[in-house]
This record gives sequence, structure tokens and C-alpha cells, in this order.
Amino acid sequence: MRKRKLSFGEKNILLLMGSVAFSMLFAFGFLHFLYKDLYLNTIRESVETQGQRTATHYHYGELTEDIIEKIHWYNVVSDYEVIVVNQLDELNTSFPYKIGKTNLLEESEREALMNGEPIMKEGYVEHFERDVIGAIYPITDGSAPIGFIFIYVPLAGLSQVFTTSIPILLVGGLLFFVGMAYLINRIRKSLFRPLVSLQEMSREVSKGNFTNRLTVKQLDEIGQMSMAFNEMTEALQHQEEQKREFLSNVVHELRTPLTYIMGYAEIVKNGLYTSAEEEKKYLETIELEVKRLKKLLADLAELTYLQDEFYHFHREPIAVGQLLYDTAELFRHLALKKGIAYQFQVDEELIIVNDPKRIQQVFYNLIDNAIKYAYADSVIEYALKETDGCLSFEITNKGPTLSEQEIKQLGQRFFRTDKARTRHTGGTGLGLSIVKEIIQLQNGTLEIINSGGERITFKVILPLENEKMAKEERGRQ
Repeated sequence: MRKRKLSFGEKNILLLMGSVAFSMLFAFGFLHFLYKDLYLNTIRESVETQGQRTATHYHYGELTEDIIEKIHWYNVVSDYEVIVVNQLDELNTSFPYKIGKTNLLEESEREALMNGEPIMKEGYVEHFERDVIGAIYPITDGSAPIGFIFIYVPLAGLSQVFTTSIPILLVGGLLFFVGMAYLINRIRKSLFRPLVSLQEMSREVSKGNFTNRLTVKQLDEIGQMSMAFNEMTEALQHQEEQKREFLSNVVHELRTPLTYIMGYAEIVKNGLYTSAEEEKKYLETIELEVKRLKKLLADLAELTYLQDEFYHFHREPIAVGQLLYDTAELFRHLALKKGIAYQFQVDEELIIVNDPKRIQQVFYNLIDNAIKYAYADSVIEYALKETDGCLSFEITNKGPTLSEQEIKQLGQRFFRTDKARTRHTGGTGLGLSIVKEIIQLQNGTLEIINSGGERITFKVILPLENEKMAKEERGRQ
């Protein structure tokens, strides 16, 4: 049979209760320490001192009736009981009680007393119903014993010794117990309840429910953990929404070209065309849609590659002005078809150390985007220079004005400003996402500005001294 393991709350309660029990045992043990090691030792020392003084006081001379009377008088006025005898055998008669399980004087002790050595006696006396500490001292005339003194004191019990302390300890212990009970209850409310809520919330999150949030009423470690859990849940919810939107966009982007491919392929397969030119047109449409699918998949792979934590740049010196000219020239034919002219303001002497493939990718996607959405017979302006230790690149075109909401969404996967997702631009909605990812990897910024008069500016700022790229290069050396 499997044993049930204690919960975290049960362990903490047991720990607190154990602490209370330990404290009470410690207090009890401490009282016994005071009683045995302090009180009893004090009595022993006092009995020895008084016995020695009494025996020394009558060190010489005979043990007369007058001396015995004075000793009896001392017995009356002091806290000690004193018995004085002339003969050693009289001790057991004068004190007929057993100390422990033996008589006051044993045969083995006679020799020591006759030699002038004192004897300590300690044990329980049933007649007094308590322990007794005493000592037997011989009274000598300088050479031989002439009498014997037995001085003893019945010990007070533990409760008698601490008559005033025990009520204080009891009241203090009761208050301590009540305080601990209150503390345990507060801890249970402040610690265990949030943990139970956290556990229940974890189960909901594991089931895919990211809508609930923990209520944070305190800013201790548990409260901070709850806040962190809320932030994690919110991030997971955001990622889940992005994932669903991403899948929806992928399905949408794939459905359209696949529908065209299947439809036209069916027409060609069944010979549902009237001329060779019409057949050729259908085949060209199929080819175009296949290219769109390849471009979409290539862009997705590129974006995933850039977001890989192991991605690194391949740096080398770049004549960045010439790279911009060469990239813009790739779109010259498309620009001429729309009547679009170029206008350059470029620092042709500017040399940077960066990844030429990625810098050209930034130029390529931004120029492609600008030409697609620029009005016909307009001008695209390029500006490239160094500003405050950074590479500054701006591309401005004249096209449809963007709202603030659209500007915020630009750069998100599959987002396009043409809400109907018409196919005349041929875009996948991933170009700006790739640009944004490359720029962020280099700790740069991408800013989109409505310049007025339907002018849209994309402004890129890249630090020329990039610590991340420099570390990667040092790591490869």
C-alpha cells in the first residue's frame, strides 16, 4: 500500500507545531537545569560551608552541654537542621530515617569520620517526603574526634523553588501558544491559500485556459510569484493568440493559390479551353501561383531561421552606398513600368562592417514594399548616411496614407494594409517581418512615419558598433 505523502501546508503546520513543542520542552528542561545545577549546587555549597564553620568553631576543648545548647540554638534560628552527638553510634539514633535506601551512617563511612574527614549525604527521605542534602563533620580536640555534627536541609520541590516563576511561565507559555496559533492561521491564509490558487490556476493553464488571473493582495515572495505567474499566463495567452492568427493566416495564404492551381489544373486536365493561348494562360497562372507558394515558404523559413537563438551574422566590410545602388537597380524595370523615379542622397564613402546578405535583405524588402504601394508616376527617395555612430537609412514613397493602428501592426506576420488581400501586389505579408527581425537582432530600430501629403517614410537606424555581432565574431575566431 502506497503511503500518502504530506502536503506542503501539512509540513509547514507540523514544523510550526514542532517548534512550539520544542520551545515548551526547552523551557521545561531549562527549569530542571536551574533546579539541579544551580539550586542543588547552591545548597550543597551552603551545607558544606555551614558545617565547616560549625565544626571549626568548636575545634578545641570538650563538647560540653553549653556548647551543645548553643548548637541547638543555632539550629532554631537558622534554615538548617543540626544534630550534635558525642558518640558516632548516636547518629543513627538521632536521625533514624533512611537516606535513599541506607541508614545515615554506614560502616564504610566510620573510618573516614574517625580520621577527621567529613561525609556528604544526599538522597530521598520518606519521612520528609523530599530529598535531603546534609554533611557529617567531626569535632576534634586537635588530635581526636570529641563529637560529631550532622547538618542537613530538606530540599524544596521544583514547584516550591519556582513558586513565583511558574505562574509567569504558564501565562507566558499560554500567550505564546495563542500567539503561535494566530501566527499559524495568518500564515495559512497568506501562504497556503495563494499556493492553492496558484495550483488551481496552473491546472487551468495546462488545459489551455489563459483567461483567468490570480488576485494579488500582498507584495511578499508569494505575491511576487503570483504576479510573475500572471505575466507568464498573459504572455502565453498572447502567444496562443499569435499562433492561432499565424495558422489562420497561413491557411488563408495557402488556400488562395492552391484553389487557383487546382481549378486551372482541372480545366487543363479535362481540356476545358477553347484555344492554345487560353491553355497557355492557365498554365502560366498555375506557374505564378506555384512561385507564390515557394516565396511564401521561403519567407517563413527565413523568418524562422532569423528567430533561431543560434543565429549569427557573417561580418565583413561593406561599401553600403554601392550595395544600395545595386539593390535598387534590381527593381528598375518594375519602377519604370509604374513610371516611378529614384532620388538618392547617399554618402558614397561610407564603409560599415556588417553582414552584406542581411543588409541587402533589408534594402530589398523595403524597396520592394515601397514600389508595390507607391502611386504611379511618383518619386521614391533614398537617404543613406552615418548619424551619431549609427547607420541611418530612409526610404520615402508617395502612397496610401496609413493609420496609427496600421503603423503599429506593420511588421507583424502576414499583415498587409490591403484589407481585401487582393493578389495584384503579390506580397506575402512577411517581408517587413523579416526586416524588423534583422534590425532587432542588431539592436536597431525601424520607424514608420506619415510625412504628410501621402508620403510614407521607413527609417532604419543600425548601431555601427554592435556588441552582439562583435561577440559572435570573436567566438568564431
